[in-house]
Amino acid sequence: MPEKRNSRPRLERFQNMDTLARDIERHIVSSLGNDPVAKNRYRYFQGLAHSVRDRLISLWIETQRSYYDAMVKRVYYLSMEFLPGRFLMNYLVNMRMDEATRPVVEGLGFSLEDLEEQEWDAGLGNGGLGRLASCYMDSMATLRIPGYGYGIMYDYGIFHQTIVGGWQEEHCDNWRRHGSPWEIVRRENLYDVHFYGRTETYEDARGLARRRWVDTQKVRAMPCDILIPGYGCEHVTNMRLWAAQSSEDFDLTDFNRGDYMGAMESKVVSENITKVLYPNDKVEQGRELRLKQQYFMVAATFQDIMRRHMKLHGSMSSFPDYVAVQLNDTHPAIAIPELMRLLLDEHALGWDDAWTICTRTFAYTNHTVLPEALETWPVDLLGRLLPRHLEIIYEINRRFLDDVAARFPGEGERLARMSLIGEGHTRTVRMANLAIVGSHTVNGVAALHSEILKNGLFADFHAHWPDKLTNVTNGVTPRRWLLQANPPLSALITDAIGPGWVADLDRLRELVPLAEDAGFRERWAKAKLDNKKRFARYVLRKVNMGVNPKTMFDVQVKRMHEYKRQLLNVMHVVALYNRIREDPGARHTPRTVFFGGKAAPGYQQAKLIIRLINAVADTVNSDPAVQGLLRVAFLPNYCISQAEKIIPAADLSEQISTAGMEASGTGNMKFAMNGALTIGTLDGANVEIMEEVGAQNIFIFGLTAHEVEAMRRGGYNPREYYDRDPELRRVLDMIGTGAFLPSSPHLFRPLVDSLLEHGDWYMLLADFRDYVDTQRRVDRLFDDPDAWTRVSILNAANMGKFSSDRSVREYAERIWNAPPLGR
Repeated sequence: MPEKRNSRPRLERFQNMDTLARDIERHIVSSLGNDPVAKNRYRYFQGLAHSVRDRLISLWIETQRSYYDAMVKRVYYLSMEFLPGRFLMNYLVNMRMDEATRPVVEGLGFSLEDLEEQEWDAGLGNGGLGRLASCYMDSMATLRIPGYGYGIMYDYGIFHQTIVGGWQEEHCDNWRRHGSPWEIVRRENLYDVHFYGRTETYEDARGLARRRWVDTQKVRAMPCDILIPGYGCEHVTNMRLWAAQSSEDFDLTDFNRGDYMGAMESKVVSENITKVLYPNDKVEQGRELRLKQQYFMVAATFQDIMRRHMKLHGSMSSFPDYVAVQLNDTHPAIAIPELMRLLLDEHALGWDDAWTICTRTFAYTNHTVLPEALETWPVDLLGRLLPRHLEIIYEINRRFLDDVAARFPGEGERLARMSLIGEGHTRTVRMANLAIVGSHTVNGVAALHSEILKNGLFADFHAHWPDKLTNVTNGVTPRRWLLQANPPLSALITDAIGPGWVADLDRLRELVPLAEDAGFRERWAKAKLDNKKRFARYVLRKVNMGVNPKTMFDVQVKRMHEYKRQLLNVMHVVALYNRIREDPGARHTPRTVFFGGKAAPGYQQAKLIIRLINAVADTVNSDPAVQGLLRVAFLPNYCISQAEKIIPAADLSEQISTAGMEASGTGNMKFAMNGALTIGTLDGANVEIMEEVGAQNIFIFGLTAHEVEAMRRGGYNPREYYDRDPELRRVLDMIGTGAFLPSSPHLFRPLVDSLLEHGDWYMLLADFRDYVDTQRRVDRLFDDPDAWTRVSILNAANMGKFSSDRSVREYAERIWNAPPLGR
């Protein structure tokens, strides 16, 4: 047995600040080639970042040695997105160096906040899927689960959003333009990834017929590591992100005859694979590039996994005993035929042995209940790009459908629904079906979501494998989303119950009796007001708009999508605006309503909603009749660093998606953890939040998921709601006839038509009255600050379940069978 290492002295050595100032200045000279006498913020940020990285690398090396010493099972979390935000403060907080670093930096002439602002958010993801992956990486490291994240090192993020004339404009998110001090580039470990070509049959040395993939085009994958430290311990793991490199720099023959562009063409095309997160898949080239990205990531990852496994164990027979692979949504599902290809073609296993290894290795997390959101690929495209994989998918499907037919004889429609191949106008490969068939466990991400999967979306698979589908409710890391993002509140909590809550969020329940303590409520309210003042300064700087911190901060920040119903929120704002104007002498609760989020570049309806929000904001904010009572702001370029400012400041969290549409949500957890009260539907994790905090401490409205389905089946008529509700009718008429943009009176008519003429699929009109009435309940509670603060404390106190530590622990125990590394 290896000698047990003592972690505390080593960690305390890295927390020692005696050499930090010298290290910063040394890196400014040796790493950047600059003079530290020039007090440049960016240079000092880089110097500090490199000094922190030095300490991380030493801990990472020891962590990797401990994996090899203990011969542990390792977890590989495959995700096309990670959304880590800025790294500097997260590293300092998790290494418990933040408070000691602050005076060192101040002694050099800066504030820590000054240097933090020099870091650009990493453009490695888009929304909740990527942020969840990053929370899970934090928890895996903190819980000492041996594992890694695998993804792509995108040069350009989704896009940088600006608002020009009220419209969203997309700009290149060149987040790596100044380089990143956190990347560790492994140029010595390149892997070849193949595309196109053809397959052929040959005889192996034993005279057996086998298949192989030949005449391919080759791209090289270069690993780039970004380190992930656990909280308060020496355990440091990493994300390994792949960057594409051409197998040849350029064609010298073309270059010598003067065709300089042609000489570079192959290199440029090859390296395009990792240029952009989510290339536009509305065009054929974009679809092909997206599939290339997915296979590129998977192929490089499995070469890396197998290299590591064979070095330790020498045989593939034990592969599932030491390797657990989690597919974060369907994007990496091509990993299933890739592992089969490697086992069949490279390791010469028979089909049954290879399939057993494969299905024991993979688990799949589903993140959507929308059938149209389940990924499919045209058979022609997949067959052209990955011909061997299509052959394997066909064989998986043949054997699988034989099993289904044996169990459910004569049920041709069932076979058609469950087939890996969709037989529509264009034949497609159904990646979700492939992920289910090729995995030992499939999980949803909230209790309601998982029930919908079992009884609706994947009901056929649940009937075939009653024990395969399970639930692991999402969680968020309290280190990032409370300790780091909310210093005033986290300091108050620590002062009240001690620091143990940071790594054991269930300890927040110790706050419950303090909700009845008037002095504690006063300190809680002050922490919230401090955050609101800080955020008000941010809003003034970002959008040149002053806001009153004593108003209710009503916040909806998330990806722009019709099912998330930002339009319903705008409709409430218009109703509120009308009420104030019609009865200015009545008691109105002052509100500042914040929106933020990006619309996909090709999603015109979502872009039009952004334009409407800004038009309503212009009207409301310029009307003296509502001054001091109502303000509206759209915050451009919503991202992790912006979320860290707005979430601690929010009073009211808008989680108003149509019931049955949101798989889970994690924004709802972050807001409630920071003491915001939720107004929402019984959708996603809202259901479980209500169970934890109590129905009396959350504002629930609207149809349930079952009621939504029943109304759709029974013939929902949105115009009935329009006809019988004068306030609703007035709101829609104002939007549809140009009240908020007289220069273009018909611009917003498509939004109204989507509700009245095209069926209101997301049932805004059915939920409008209950939503508006529930907002009146919100007003009444906010008008009693002491009562509001009491409920705010109870919300935060009951959020222990929604720590990503709990989620990852469930994965490790129930799905991965991967125990934590011993201390």
